[in-house]
Amino acid sequence: MIHLRLRLIFFVALAWLTFGIMQETTWPSRSYLIGIAASLALAWLVIAFVTRLIINGFVRGVVRYAGWTWATLIILDLTDETQRLLDSIGLHLGETRISVWLIVQAIAILGALFFAARLISTTTSSRIKRNEEISPSMKVLAVKFLQVALYGAAFFIGLRTVGFDPTGLAFLSGATGFGIGFGLQKVVSNLVSGVIILLDKLIKPGDVISLGETFGWINALGARYVSVVTRDGKEYLIPNEDLITSQVVHWFHSNEFVRLDIYFGTAYGDDPHQVRKIAIDAAARVPRVLSMKAPVRHIVGFGDSSVDYVLHFWIRDPTQGLTNIRGNVYLALWDAFHQNGISIPFPQREVRMLNETDDVSKSTHFYGQRRQNAARRTALVSCHIETSRQDSYFIY
Repeated sequence: MIHLRLRLIFFVALAWLTFGIMQETTWPSRSYLIGIAASLALAWLVIAFVTRLIINGFVRGVVRYAGWTWATLIILDLTDETQRLLDSIGLHLGETRISVWLIVQAIAILGALFFAARLISTTTSSRIKRNEEISPSMKVLAVKFLQVALYGAAFFIGLRTVGFDPTGLAFLSGATGFGIGFGLQKVVSNLVSGVIILLDKLIKPGDVISLGETFGWINALGARYVSVVTRDGKEYLIPNEDLITSQVVHWFHSNEFVRLDIYFGTAYGDDPHQVRKIAIDAAARVPRVLSMKAPVRHIVGFGDSSVDYVLHFWIRDPTQGLTNIRGNVYLALWDAFHQNGISIPFPQREVRMLNETDDVSKSTHFYGQRRQNAARRTALVSCHIETSRQDSYFIY
């Protein structure tokens, strides 16, 4: 940053050196313009370095040019004339007179107060977040309350400082109430819902929730929304109102244990008692499956071609993913079944092509003369299908 201002630094140093020499060797009036130029250059240099502390580029530019303008007016001794000119331009709003000078003062004072409020809020918030004795939800609530209090105090103190009476804004209360009642319903609802969520300690950053088709962990709690990050990297901004009015699945609200279910089937020729033992042993060997809550397997029905089972097992780290642990358990079942000769049935179909003559005769038998005439005009193929239940169907 300094090397970008080297020319201005050298110019300021040279200007003040020249001004000092001329003050000692000649009449002061001859160095008047050099003194003004040196003062302006020094003011611009100081403002340029100070405004580097402002992170926002737009705000930094506004403050920099406003500071340069005001410093120039002070050095040229034009502040009184400028103030009178700006104060002469204004309008009356009820009993309150608002001038351009009042607006300039309000912007400058409010900007400084808001900057101080932001600095205090950032410093205090970082200390609150580092405090391990406060719960995560209370940390968020404390930070939000602190921000509202600081910015609100900065706003009203700024108005009082410039001599503006906030009671003059009473005429806006009717319009504000009308806007809140109609246009800002959702905004107010989300704000109130956010406060309820924080006070009830329903959720906190890091919790894993499911809302509809969205599954992920909470990244941040905002004033109007909750940021939920899914395992594929997508970030959903869910309004606070939805968390209050909709059904939310909290994967470890009261405890950290989560039960998962997987379904599979085996052939009727396999011993279900053996299948039960093999399935439980295979699932128990998978990492992340808890041994303190042993897996359980049940028969849930007799299907068309298989005996259907459900396998229950427990984990305690849903933040590490659910699909991957289910996939690992399925792979363990596959390997165990292959090693022990357990078959997983699947529907089998056999298609046999019949000649056209047989097809026509069957069509005549079932559908009459009209279907027979249609079959003679087209080569209709009959398919004979056999399923694993030994059912047969003729399709024409």
